[in-house]
Amino acid sequence: MAGVPSDLEREQIFSMAEKEMEYRVEMFNKLTHTCFKKCVENKYKDSELNMGENSCIDRCVSKYWQVTNLVGTLLGNTRPM
Repeated sequence: MAGVPSDLEREQIFSMAEKEMEYRVEMFNKLTHTCFKKCVENKYKDSELNMGENSCIDRCVSKYWQVTNLVGTLLGNTRPM
């Protein structure tokens, strides 16, 4: 039947989706580690982030995504992230 992927095609699609998920989880973990290390002091004074830490994390995450998208574009990846 037309339009129905074969078993091999389904396996390849699943494998690609799995790799994409692993990539995204790894990128999220790197982003979290990098921005936390850069923006949050080692000495925890409060149970919540202060205004400076919040601003720093917002900027860090924004820059991280901008750079990731730029690298993806430069490598020929035109899909939105």
